[in-house]
Amino acid sequence: MSFKKLSIVIPAYNESATLREIIAKVKAVQLPGGLTKEIIVADNGSSDATEELLKTIPDITVLILRPNRGKGGAVKAGFAAATGDLVIIQDADLEYDPEDFPAMVRPILDGKTEVTIGVRIEPEHDARKHKSLYWASWFGNHLITWTTNILYLNNGGEYEGCYKAFTKKLLDQITVKTNNFDFDNELVCKILKQGYKTIDVPIRYYPRNYDEGKKINWKHGVKILWTIIKYRFVR
Repeated sequence: MSFKKLSIVIPAYNESATLREIIAKVKAVQLPGGLTKEIIVADNGSSDATEELLKTIPDITVLILRPNRGKGGAVKAGFAAATGDLVIIQDADLEYDPEDFPAMVRPILDGKTEVTIGVRIEPEHDARKHKSLYWASWFGNHLITWTTNILYLNNGGEYEGCYKAFTKKLLDQITVKTNNFDFDNELVCKILKQGYKTIDVPIRYYPRNYDEGKKINWKHGVKILWTIIKYRFVR
């Protein structure tokens, strides 16, 4: 199959401090296989300067979502607007490096899969390791991975990294109900349930702390686990 365009979906909620920089990084990436880019930013009910900032950035598609739809709702809106043959999710902060896009899409271009999952490379020096919250998150992340692999007979290294790349054809076959942080998990679980297999791609990761605006917490982790279990047994 020939792929011509990659749609990059960026959900943004009060990320005016980093949004211009991350969009510049996305624009600068050289994609393999002659792929062109479509950048879609979903301003998800932001109360800061995000909407005004987006008006000053050329060559992007802007979706203004009011009220806030949840992160999954913003990603859904981006997926629905995407016109590319391939789609990838990009957070609006600076935790992930768009220079990993070529590696993320390569297995799909090579016909090996229709979905790749980014597995985060742990940073050498991570100040969060001195806090108990880090280890609780570490355990929760591994529990999510183990549960998904056992219930869906997959061998993924991780499911909670931001980067996930798909063929648009595959996305259009899947209906996701949730609009929260468990959106990715419901989507991936339903893809696995249809018999597709994922390919892991190592990705760089530059984590920010909760006091810097990180929005996911342990309650989301519990909901993610419930979503994984539920969709093993229901449609």
